[in-house]
Amino acid sequence: MIFSKIALALSSAATVAHAANSWIVPGAVWMSTSNTKIDAHGGMVLKRGDTFYWIGQSASHNEQPYLYTSKNLLDWTPASNPQNSIQYMWRPKFAKPNGSFWIYGQVDRNVQALKSSTINDNYAVAGSKVSLPPSGYTYSDTGMFADDDGTWYILTSADHNTVQINRINSDGSIGDRVNYLAKGAYEAPGLFKVNGIYYLIVSGKTGWRSNPNQMFWASSISGSWNGPYGIAPDAEKTYNSQNTFELTVAGSQKTTYIYMGDSWDSKGGPDSNHVWVPMTVDTANKKVTLDYHAQWKIDVNTGVVSTPSRKRRYEAERAEIVGRAAVGECGRCLNKRGVRKITSDSAVTFHNVTGLGGRQWVQFHYHMQDRNLAEAHVYVNDQPAVNISSLNHRAGYHDIVPIELNLREGADNKIIFSVSGNGEEAGVVLDGIEVVED
Repeated sequence: MIFSKIALALSSAATVAHAANSWIVPGAVWMSTSNTKIDAHGGMVLKRGDTFYWIGQSASHNEQPYLYTSKNLLDWTPASNPQNSIQYMWRPKFAKPNGSFWIYGQVDRNVQALKSSTINDNYAVAGSKVSLPPSGYTYSDTGMFADDDGTWYILTSADHNTVQINRINSDGSIGDRVNYLAKGAYEAPGLFKVNGIYYLIVSGKTGWRSNPNQMFWASSISGSWNGPYGIAPDAEKTYNSQNTFELTVAGSQKTTYIYMGDSWDSKGGPDSNHVWVPMTVDTANKKVTLDYHAQWKIDVNTGVVSTPSRKRRYEAERAEIVGRAAVGECGRCLNKRGVRKITSDSAVTFHNVTGLGGRQWVQFHYHMQDRNLAEAHVYVNDQPAVNISSLNHRAGYHDIVPIELNLREGADNKIIFSVSGNGEEAGVVLDGIEVVED
């Protein structure tokens, strides 16, 4: 996103390029304004005034609740952290059922509440842990939803495969269950509302491995659930992420709904990243679809989503080609031609690449048939190599991989694309590169 730190280089060398906070890049490493990796998983974003507050569990700090603030959903500044000495609170969520601010999360597979008079500091433990549901089953994941009338609801997923919705009382206590979903093994619930319809997004139970998240809908908070319906192509496995929250941005021109997901590493640890994607809501057919973009951003005042509009393109077929690589037909390429048979002794060099000076996004358009056989690398001017195969898996594998690189001002840049491993058998095809200029 916004914040890409590229610390994935060849061998033991590490190349770090810190993001300019200009775009949301799903699956990339997102950096804070303090030049630290954002570590806020299983959380949510709450807007107060003109400020967005992002709460989540910090995998690098014993799953303590960590908080970041932003004015534009791009630049995130760490708040007073840790929020509380409490540790191992999973999936913390904000609520404001009264004059105080509350954080609810899972501790020892029960609900624990924290309370403060201010949203960004001084949270204290509020009451004892609460077992939900009351039948004695424990739960794993927490969701949060505020309805139009100001009522807050906490969502939980129980061990016996029941996702339930409980009202939060005006005193902050957990109230009655108002609805539940028992149509499969689901967790990671998130709820949002469009034109009076409630949309519930959940993931399957596959541990830290991603799966095709599903959507259900109901005409009231206590109504019957219809579904499930997929929100992305099954093969994408929700762009290698698990749902945590649905953020509504009500702008002057449109209301945009944003899917917030976690792209977990194999242990749910600090190497986990974030996947945020705008959603299309088909109100007539009551369907939700994730609109994946390699790079995107939203104007938080208007609600309008945009993607890079000014890009300078360089075709691979016109680059300098050495080794066994050769230009050939490519049905997936823009001009139906690309560079194929790129082996470890080949290189494709783009000369006279124009840069603005400093860090700049470059989109690499390439694909592989078998990613187990080869990895792609990029060299820029005299800088160390960057392993870009490692950069396009956290949001799934796509034909466009955005990388933020240091480019000189003017047409004095050289970018080399190469592979390690058996590139010919892997079916590596390079279409071209696009230098983002906005």
